[in-house]
Amino acid sequence: MAKEVDIKDLVKAGVHFGHLTRKWNPNMAPFIYSEKNGIHIINLYKTINKLDEACVALEKIALSGRKILFVATKKQAKKIISDCASELNMPYITERWPGGMLTNFITIRKAVKKMSAIDRTKEDGTFETLSKKEKLRVDRTRAKLEKNLGSISTMTRLPGALFVVDIRREHIAVREANKLNIPIFAMVDTNTDPKKVDFGIPSNDDASKSIEIILKNITKSIKSGLELREKEKAEQDAIKENSNEEKTKDIKKVKSE
Repeated sequence: MAKEVDIKDLVKAGVHFGHLTRKWNPNMAPFIYSEKNGIHIINLYKTINKLDEACVALEKIALSGRKILFVATKKQAKKIISDCASELNMPYITERWPGGMLTNFITIRKAVKKMSAIDRTKEDGTFETLSKKEKLRVDRTRAKLEKNLGSISTMTRLPGALFVVDIRREHIAVREANKLNIPIFAMVDTNTDPKKVDFGIPSNDDASKSIEIILKNITKSIKSGLELREKEKAEQDAIKENSNEEKTKDIKKVKSE
């Protein structure tokens, strides 16, 4: 859990550094400790508490089997997000957010299916029957779809939650999730409005080290939920198998009598 986080590690990662005081959002006031050299300093004790709340909730979502969509298109967060999401086998967006990604999910799914259809033409040999010009066009279409939607190809239904880095930058994703009542977990810096998300973690969302240490704990909790789900599933399968064996024995016993 987040309570295992050492506050010294958060300081070292620069999690406490907010934005310039003139750029602050008043709704972040409860999470600001002080001001130094014109920059707001985030209260890291509150960061740990909010991180812990987020970790507990995300573990439960993972345990339920629902997908968590990770969103971060800023340069310093892209690789961290893609690595964490890939490790958890969760969908993610690190390129431009496709408008209507959530609110028009059916159309997005059609685009993903189109990508799969192109792959099938390459597998069954149909692709080779196309002209050189047509092949080039299809490859370009496939590359574009892969860049924008490849990371969500396994997401067959709306996610159970979103994890966002920089809610100002990803305001469209936040707006769509809010419209559909999808829980939003996010790193909230001093220039953002934490009221726009369900689980805001007060933290520096610009420094890669800050993003990395927060995501490390988030990933650990989701992984815990996934492992617990697998364990429960294995136990249920074992119980079902034993039950079937008992039924088989009873049937054989009745027949023998």
